[in-house]
Amino acid sequence: MPDLLAGGTRFHVQHIPGDGPAVVFLHGLVLDNLSSFYYTLAGPVAATGAEAVLYDLRGHGRSERPPTGYDVHDAVTDLVAVLDVLGIDRPVHLVGNSYGGVIALRAALDRPDLVAGLALIEAHATGDWIDRMSDTLAVAALGLEHDRVPEQLRRLGARKEARMAATADALLNGTTLIDDLAATPPFGPAELTSVRCPVLALYGEHSELAGAGRDLGLHIPDCTVHVLPGLAHTVLREATAEVRDLLLDWLGQP
Repeated sequence: MPDLLAGGTRFHVQHIPGDGPAVVFLHGLVLDNLSSFYYTLAGPVAATGAEAVLYDLRGHGRSERPPTGYDVHDAVTDLVAVLDVLGIDRPVHLVGNSYGGVIALRAALDRPDLVAGLALIEAHATGDWIDRMSDTLAVAALGLEHDRVPEQLRRLGARKEARMAATADALLNGTTLIDDLAATPPFGPAELTSVRCPVLALYGEHSELAGAGRDLGLHIPDCTVHVLPGLAHTVLREATAEVRDLLLDWLGQP
């Protein structure tokens, strides 16, 4: 089932059926897609008998790229629509990397009936992450448009890099992603305190988001925080085995 229509938008989906808990993987922004989980965590999780779901977020990877609908509430609506089409009507565990963790956390707040647990990997959850990320993406958008990066890369024969740059250009300059992101408020203590499902939070020791991990551990009632030594934001890629073991252990708890 590589593609499905959910809520009027076409999503690229990988669905691995299983009799165990349902686990949904949510990737990060712009250059990320479901492959970051497909080649790291999804296989080991599915091997335990869990039902695994991976999909490219709206506008990312091979999913459709509508011009609008990119705030975090839209992302939760998309998640619910994908699960409905797949016929998954029981609470799911959400595994979110980077911005995918923001979507997972918002889903736990907006639809607590839908979420059995959260595994947040380097999630942008608190602080001034909105302003910093929006500014970074705005600068990247200007550079892609002004310098015609995809065209330059194609002339140099860097076809893969040119495709990636063209995708980023279309997403940043052809949709409301940056504006929608800038309008997203951070999670405050009151919201975090209201999260009722168990949470596993994984952050790199040297990550600029490490403070978010401390905030989650401080305010979410049932939250286990693991700080991975020597790492920054690239926890999923650089500590795959450790993240896998922590996730499998957490999912296996009664």
